[in-house]
Amino acid sequence: MNKYVERLYNGLLKENPALVLMLGMCPTLAVSTRAMNGIGMGLSTTAVLILSNLVISLLRKVIPDEVRLPSYIVIVASLVTVTELLIKAYLPAIYDALGIFIPLIVVNCIILGRAEAYANKATPDLAVFDGIGMGLGFTASLTVAGMIRELVGNGTLFEVRILPESVEPIAIFVQPPGAFLVIAFIIMVMNAIGIKTRQKQLVDGCDGCCAACQTNCERAGKEAKA
Repeated sequence: MNKYVERLYNGLLKENPALVLMLGMCPTLAVSTRAMNGIGMGLSTTAVLILSNLVISLLRKVIPDEVRLPSYIVIVASLVTVTELLIKAYLPAIYDALGIFIPLIVVNCIILGRAEAYANKATPDLAVFDGIGMGLGFTASLTVAGMIRELVGNGTLFEVRILPESVEPIAIFVQPPGAFLVIAFIIMVMNAIGIKTRQKQLVDGCDGCCAACQTNCERAGKEAKA
């Protein structure tokens, strides 16, 4: 697999920051009440991730190890401030909906984690693609969770009425307990798919069906004896 495509694949699926690495759970649970909120927070974090990874990668040989983490925080805080001002100026509705969670991107463990684990060891081009992959994975997680919660909890999707007025929405899904239920459901589905994928990797040609595998083994054994 191409190393750039691998960075995107890792961020979206294999190392999805919210659903696999379980990072950035505070904004994931708090702002995913609506799909649009998820997109806004996800893209804001993606922009900061890409730029912070790029800057840290460019300065990786300049920043002393003794002040590495404080330097990362200064870089990230500067980028978050610019991002917050741009959102406030051009997207006031998103700014009002996300509130305090925009400045809190500074301490988002996804950004500092990728800076420490990858960006300070990688070339700028790979660091940028790592930021894109991780950011898109985080955005996808927030958006999917927001879509489910908004649809079930409000009967709308991207502020458009989907369910008829006669269908009573389940209000708990737009409340904090609903966030845990939805995230747990998404992780359950991903784990179920992952188990089957791992089975295929363990045995060449395995389709994840143990019964069929046993039948094939018995048939092969009889043919070998004959």
